[in-house]
Amino acid sequence: MPPEMLADLIRARAGAQPVRLGLILGSGLGHLAEAVEGMALPYADLPGFPQATVSGHNPQLVIGDLEGVRVAVLGGRAHYYESGDAAAMRVPLAVLKELGAEALIATNAAGSLRADLPPGSLMLLSDHINLAGANPLIGERTDARFVPMTDAHDPGLRAGLLAAAEAAGVGLGQGVYAWFSGPSFETPAEIRMAQRLGADAVGMSTVPEVILARFLGLKVAAISTITNMGAGLSDEAISHDHTKAMAPLGAAKLERLLREFLRRLR
Repeated sequence: MPPEMLADLIRARAGAQPVRLGLILGSGLGHLAEAVEGMALPYADLPGFPQATVSGHNPQLVIGDLEGVRVAVLGGRAHYYESGDAAAMRVPLAVLKELGAEALIATNAAGSLRADLPPGSLMLLSDHINLAGANPLIGERTDARFVPMTDAHDPGLRAGLLAAAEAAGVGLGQGVYAWFSGPSFETPAEIRMAQRLGADAVGMSTVPEVILARFLGLKVAAISTITNMGAGLSDEAISHDHTKAMAPLGAAKLERLLREFLRRLR
């Protein structure tokens, strides 16, 4: 079903008021969707939406008000490692655009490469490195595929999030996120490589969504919840269960930050 028809279907169930902002929730961050006063639509009811297969994600679209701002929350994302399709989130993001969203904030769980960003920290992405090599615009036939990425992580949104963090008393570091395809975690040698390339955190998502958002004309910002140190940087055992267990350490801070950010948008 085309995105415009999906948007009509969603408006018929959730109301015609335009959405202002889209949110993508990463592993362990699904509780944020519960704070939205509105309607939840399972992805299974939305043709073309991915059937998220990763535990810790809640595959539903929630549309409603959060701090007086109309938002659309994607409670689960499709990852490149699930199907080999880097463009798996194209339909949901195109639907957000059709619903009126002007901007997207993506969140994720990530591994830190810096001692001053321990588990429980938040990191605002200042830029990213596509180490996976895949691109969601491969196969796009129009010249729109040549998307400039100089300010892919929108300076205005980033400034707003930093100001909101300060007002909310939430520490918010900044850094470069390196995308590995997953689903296996990185080796210690790969972590050392990423550090030398200038990365501050590593993860298995978000970069395709940033590229797609810019292609669709959405401004975008992204925040990582640090759940672990990269392989070889600590003695902790890295696993997906560990990621899910540690994500709540930063989730409460992330919710305070986003609520303050939205209050400033009203």
